[in-house]
Amino acid sequence: MSVKVAVVYYSSTGAVHQLARALAEGAEKAGAEVRLRRVPELAPDAAIDANPAWRAHVEATAGVEVATLDDLEWADAYALGSPTRFGNVAAQLKQFVDTTGGLWQRGVMADKPATGFTSAHNVHGGNESTLLALYNTFHHWGSVIVSPGFTDPAVYAAGGNPYGTAHPAANGAPAENVLAAARYQGTRLATIAKRLKGLAVD
Repeated sequence: MSVKVAVVYYSSTGAVHQLARALAEGAEKAGAEVRLRRVPELAPDAAIDANPAWRAHVEATAGVEVATLDDLEWADAYALGSPTRFGNVAAQLKQFVDTTGGLWQRGVMADKPATGFTSAHNVHGGNESTLLALYNTFHHWGSVIVSPGFTDPAVYAAGGNPYGTAHPAANGAPAENVLAAARYQGTRLATIAKRLKGLAVD
């Protein structure tokens, strides 16, 4: 018996998408069944077309399934990812989160482990505040926050963010050290989910 992990994210130009894939790989490595899901784009075409990288990413990820509330009900653990927008969660992910009221009232997300990941343009562009803002949702859900902490060398190698994997997009696509940290975060999430369900941990 394995645990089920929902990796739900929003990405405009691809950095958070790459982190999401790496985190999903880490969870799968730990034996989890994973659903990788993107939330719907809300920005108008005019805004997307003004940035060629944004348009290219929208088209490249059209085949990624769109997140639904069923994905949250199905999962034993959650990983939510968002680029930072003025130090906060992007509207696209927040809009999806804001539809979870019915699940919250039924306690669907309570006692389930959850973690977050993000990307800002600069190292100090709001990565930590975005993760902390995202974790406010997990507090309200009653979820068990599973941050990476300083529990593995991969965290230090990626810049040492104990709140969650974070990537400065001004440096280009996430380098292998950052992707390794995201994989570790996914493995840690799945491992804690197993422990909470009383399953054997490899």
